[in-house]
Amino acid sequence: MSQNYNADVLIIGAGPSGSLAAALLRREGYSVSVFERDTFPRFSIGESLLPQSMAFLEKAGALPVIEKAGFQIKNGAAFQYGNQHSIIDFSEKYTPGWSQTFEVQRAPFDDLLANYAAECGAKFHFEHTIQSYQEDDQGVRLEGQDAKGHLYSAEGRFVLDASGYGRALPRLLGLEKPSKFPPRKALFTHISDHISHPNFDRNKILITVHHKNPTIWYWLIPFSDGTSSIGAVGSIDDINAFGSDDEQRLTALIKDDEHYEMIMPFHEYIRPIGSLEGYACGVTQMYGKNFALLGNAGEFLDPVFSSGVTIAFKSAELATSLLCRQFKGEPVDWEKDYTKALMVGVDAFRAFVEGWYTGTLQKIIFNLP
Repeated sequence: MSQNYNADVLIIGAGPSGSLAAALLRREGYSVSVFERDTFPRFSIGESLLPQSMAFLEKAGALPVIEKAGFQIKNGAAFQYGNQHSIIDFSEKYTPGWSQTFEVQRAPFDDLLANYAAECGAKFHFEHTIQSYQEDDQGVRLEGQDAKGHLYSAEGRFVLDASGYGRALPRLLGLEKPSKFPPRKALFTHISDHISHPNFDRNKILITVHHKNPTIWYWLIPFSDGTSSIGAVGSIDDINAFGSDDEQRLTALIKDDEHYEMIMPFHEYIRPIGSLEGYACGVTQMYGKNFALLGNAGEFLDPVFSSGVTIAFKSAELATSLLCRQFKGEPVDWEKDYTKALMVGVDAFRAFVEGWYTGTLQKIIFNLP
């Protein structure tokens, strides 16, 4: 027997953009059903936030929940390249706003946001995959399966796709397009870091440039419990050249950097090595008659400047604001006030990413000739 769900807004994905959108819509009184293919808590990469994320959490009323969770404070970023070292302090800025944020294990962070949205009244359906999307003058209809293989359908007035790398609607509607960025590979895991070096600041993400190949870089994101997220990014061929499997490759990359060997000589892997290849992506359109794409479901650039969650939150804020106006019968311009407004930020990060890999931005950060 199939299950039928109804809500004003159907959201695909319970990650940061989906849960934030659900909370924002519930605060405006709209009914929301969220369909998530996994169970929570679940591992996800992308653990370093930017300060603007705090403003979005505050707007949704979720900030006190996150502040009480004991996540690692983040007040800036440190950069390392051979003997060159540079620090960016978030408090040294030219505009008002937050000067610190958090480094978060995404499993508890995403779970807290989803639970908060549920407390606001959003209905969450975990282990529910999406198999079809249909729309007509009355609204939209999603169909899929739950964990037991039972079919379900969901009807609503609008769909927000927050499915992240799953990219549910871009796949179903043929909206995907290749990124202009060359394909790259990221390796990552969590470690028990055992870091006691006096010069290491746990309040900052550490970005390290490979001493021989500056197109390869590493992240080290310290958490509050003595563990860290560590990863390496480069071209697929360059990363694969470091070993015959991903654990060998990441191990060799870490050992290849003297700075890592100095600050964390006794680290231990505490989860399997993960990898992503060719992760940069785009779409032909960010919205349609009855849908909008949020966060990574629309476009993902690169992890180097920790933009993923911030862009996800911004897309949720913009889309829900327009949707509330649309539901009230007000005229809205999704192209101008959603796509173009969101792309202002995305394109700024795109310029940073391009400058990073060409070396222009690295020269600025490290004050190189």
